Amino acid sequence: MKRTLAALLTAVSATALAGCSLDSQTQSDDTVNVVVGYQSKTINTVTAGTLLRAKGFLEQRLNDASNTSGKKYNVQWQDYDTGAPITAQMVAEKIDIGSMGDYPLLINGSKTQANERARTEFVSVTGYSPTGSLNMIVVPPNSPVRSVSDLAGKKVSASVGSAGHGTLVRALDNAGIDPKTGVEVLNQQPQVGASALESGQVVALSQFVAWPGLLVFQDKAQLLYDGAEGDYPTFHGVVVRRDYATQHPEVLDAFLQAQLDATDFLNQHPLESARLVAEGSGLPQEVVYLYNGPGGTSFDTTLKPSLIEALKGDVPYLKSIGDFADLNIDEFVDDTAIRKAFAERGQDYDAALNSTKNPSELSGQDPVCNIAVTDPKLAGELWIDGADATQPAANPGCLLRAIREANGRGDQIRAAYVPDTEFGTRWFADKSVWVKDGPNYLPFGTPAGAQRYIGAHPGATVVEYQEALVGAV
Repeated sequence: MKRTLAALLTAVSATALAGCSLDSQTQSDDTVNVVVGYQSKTINTVTAGTLLRAKGFLEQRLNDASNTSGKKYNVQWQDYDTGAPITAQMVAEKIDIGSMGDYPLLINGSKTQANERARTEFVSVTGYSPTGSLNMIVVPPNSPVRSVSDLAGKKVSASVGSAGHGTLVRALDNAGIDPKTGVEVLNQQPQVGASALESGQVVALSQFVAWPGLLVFQDKAQLLYDGAEGDYPTFHGVVVRRDYATQHPEVLDAFLQAQLDATDFLNQHPLESARLVAEGSGLPQEVVYLYNGPGGTSFDTTLKPSLIEALKGDVPYLKSIGDFADLNIDEFVDDTAIRKAFAERGQDYDAALNSTKNPSELSGQDPVCNIAVTDPKLAGELWIDGADATQPAANPGCLLRAIREANGRGDQIRAAYVPDTEFGTRWFADKSVWVKDGPNYLPFGTPAGAQRYIGAHPGATVVEYQEALVGAV
């Protein structure tokens, strides 16, 4: 694994020096190129990528900037599968602004710091999880692997240096398995890893959003491990080349204003956002909405101290598996521009910074149980095909009843979402492991989670999803 990460970092530098396959930026005196690197299928970055592009917020903000600067702005969007090629292009000074996960952010800061023109700074967060949920490890359906401990000595697919790889490293370490020698990690792009899992080349795949949810939704995998079990913050964020931001501060300001526009739109219109992101990424809407819907990823742009401390804590893990130049995190992180963007909108940055509440949570009236939806740790959501809005459920039992009634009416259900009983992670109801405990039916994302509950609650037992639907009261 150490050799693999070293090769990855070398490839980033070599690709940058070679200029990759992209033309050098050229611009006239009155036209400024704005090259944005993003990952359309990495759902936690959509407010700086897929959704931002679909809504045209950046172009609108730059048009406003033109009125002051007298310049024209030419936005170029470049889509990648992971953060590594974005970093390569930033090292080569060919991408100005990029978004990626926490581990790739560290690599980005480390690899760009040797060149002042390429040197980057971390300026905003796109989406985060305070517990590390939704970055996951999946295994094939009916796999005999039931816990992370069962991965010892096996082959696992991951994109080395990615947020998904970080999830694997922490999960193995917590299970007492040496991440360097305890498993064989195949360094594969997400789609290649998905094929490897399906063909049996690997026993598990560890990836960032939305790949685990996509494979489970397609019945090609089942969830083995949710990052929330590690209880360590994970996030995605935005980096900009400092030299570029110094030359064109109005561009960075416009970008962050546009990101705030996209963040507000997603939190206020999650279903419409899911449709736009699905169209821009090629992912199913139901998978996008798993992450972008209420109770999924927290889309909040502020650079929270807990996330910065987590980033510092990621450094030893990354250095333990390969050569990694020291990076001063405090110098890498700069909240000046995002604070300015908040102030220009008349918004209180510190209030948002100190808030730990997910900006998008389920609420409303449960039409089946006829009670208010008040507890996000219990609230579920039913999406019926053709309906203008989703239907909230106050708790798992009410959600099961809602699904049963919809089935009785002959409605086509697109998806139903429910929080995991142990960690509160939003997951598919029909892909959950259901446990009957007295009159209650409780959902768990993983078999291991269900077994932990059963071990602490004598008499509780795992039941089939259909049995839970019939028995829910």
